[in-house]
Amino acid sequence: MNSRKPEYIPPLPPENRAARSGNLLSERIPVNEFSQPAAPSQNWKITVAYDGTEFRGWQVQPGQPTVQGELQCALHRITGEAPLPQGSGRTDAGVHALAQVASFALQAPIPEENLRRALNRTLPASIRVLETCHAPAGFHARHSAVAKTYEYRIWRHEICPPVLARYVYAFPFPMDLEAIRASAAHFLGRHDFLSFAATDPDQATRTLPPQEPESHEWEAVSLTAIRTVSHSIWTEEPTDAGSLLVYRVRGNGFLHHMVRNLVGTMLEVSRGRLRADAIPGILAARVRSAAGPTAPARGLFLQSVEYPALGSEPGEIE
Repeated sequence: MNSRKPEYIPPLPPENRAARSGNLLSERIPVNEFSQPAAPSQNWKITVAYDGTEFRGWQVQPGQPTVQGELQCALHRITGEAPLPQGSGRTDAGVHALAQVASFALQAPIPEENLRRALNRTLPASIRVLETCHAPAGFHARHSAVAKTYEYRIWRHEICPPVLARYVYAFPFPMDLEAIRASAAHFLGRHDFLSFAATDPDQATRTLPPQEPESHEWEAVSLTAIRTVSHSIWTEEPTDAGSLLVYRVRGNGFLHHMVRNLVGTMLEVSRGRLRADAIPGILAARVRSAAGPTAPARGLFLQSVEYPALGSEPGEIE
């Protein structure tokens, strides 16, 4: 067995990070035809937090800085392998995560804690890996998930502190808090949320390009708008500088822009432009124009992702 240690590759300078995360997929890593048979791969699960302000979302895009692309580049620099981490969901540009989950396979026999430390040394400071662990062969960050929780943060004071401006929606208008809380309750249960889906191809049944760069198969994705919401509530959290209004929603899946559209609609209720009891009619309409505007991305956080106990059946989540 060759005990030679892999050559250390110094990190790229910050000015090269944006280009590297979008272009790695277009590069081919040469393979030595005389190399030894590959070792069996190990499935991994990692939990990641990130500030999404400077990224064009989770999903890798050519020439654009993305969270998925940064993770792939970091794995390549550490192990020489370039798996594309599969996230529990594809957060949009400007959306943040407190505990995003991703999965991928590696052949490198690296200890769990060593991988976490190496990733955090290589990744930009706006992405931190909180946990790394081996996962069963059948585990997939998105397909195995059974529930997600998002939170949306609104700053109510007239002046928003600059240190919070990237992470809240500054909304200094008068609000009817009883009405906005009543509107949130209408989303509990199983509903067709098509009225709260983005008006783009993500709201309909379509085919998506393969997530793995070596795959030539297209994935047929049924994006039915029926979802089950088990928690939908607004809470007010006073601070020294003002008041933070937080919406928390837990469900078995979410459509593209769904949480931001829920929030935008409920803010219309809070200002008296809609009645809380109009929500059931908006749901029944099944058209995006029936609901309110889309709230800005900067206030949205993916808070947590839940998975079944080992051996139980996973659910479906988008």
